[in-house]
Amino acid sequence: MITLSGSTPPADQIRDQIRGLIVSGRIAANDRLPSVRQLAKDLNVAPGTVAKAYKALESEGFLIARTGGGTRVSPHATTTPRPVLDAARHLAGIATDSGTSLDETIRIVRAIWPERQTIEREAGREVTQ
Repeated sequence: MITLSGSTPPADQIRDQIRGLIVSGRIAANDRLPSVRQLAKDLNVAPGTVAKAYKALESEGFLIARTGGGTRVSPHATTTPRPVLDAARHLAGIATDSGTSLDETIRIVRAIWPERQTIEREAGREVTQ
């Protein structure tokens, strides 16, 4: 489920990977996560490292922690619609294969976003920012 590597701090890696699992729908609303101690043991990190990641995700609205009830995915955590996920995975593959960085890919998407919104408005459809 979660793996640690590289120079990014472990708490950030845990946070980012859990967030990704939630957004991608691999972890669903109300699913229970491993306890802080269990995940720390599984990843061979200090419990405080996992607690920091869980706390960050809780403050972002992805997790709900209840004493005695464990940590669960918030029922309000947004999941990305399947077509958007599929398109994002496809774009990530093309960008990676062409040597385009994540930052550059995001810059490109941000640049073309207004163009798409104009098309949607002209078609009389509701547009989200």
